[in-house]
Amino acid sequence: MDRREAIKWVLAAGATFSVVPGQAVEAFPPARGYGTDPDLMKVWKPGDLWPLTFTTGQRATVAALCDFILPADEKSPSASQLRVPDFIDEWISAPYSAQRADRQQILDGLAWLEARSHKGFECAFVDLSHEQKRHICDEICYLPKAQVALRRPAQFFARLRELTMSAFYTTPEGMKDIGYIGNVPLAKFDGPPPEVLAYLKLD
Repeated sequence: MDRREAIKWVLAAGATFSVVPGQAVEAFPPARGYGTDPDLMKVWKPGDLWPLTFTTGQRATVAALCDFILPADEKSPSASQLRVPDFIDEWISAPYSAQRADRQQILDGLAWLEARSHKGFECAFVDLSHEQKRHICDEICYLPKAQVALRRPAQFFARLRELTMSAFYTTPEGMKDIGYIGNVPLAKFDGPPPEVLAYLKLD
């Protein structure tokens, strides 16, 4: 770039500022942040962004079902201990089209679950024994083999199971449960394990 071209660049840059004695003020309006995302530096509490959906009874039912799907064991806490029901409530309460669809499906599924529990065992799902919960869940846990009349409850179960897994395995405890290490600096890297190289036929 020659000197004349450089001067043009300097003058063009200077034109974007209006100079006031003693200070320079940008001609552009201040930025308003990225889209409509919330302030990511703030600690948000459940319900701060939008009203939550679950009633006390629905939350208890979700917690019982999540804990049936992912109970506590010697490696990690249960789903409800990691606040998975809070995540699901926040998710289905969000004002976006995908979450609104999930909201209706989850609420309809919870209503079916309670009706099925009372019809079959004359009590709420949270009060069922482990075997009674298993009996109901076995009817809807595998969509391809669900009876025609149970396809919608099976779709509910599949979606709630996806949300439960997504919430659980993105917590530190969930990642530890499956041995996920992530971006951890290593003092020494010896390359991929021999069995991996052999599998890929790169040994």
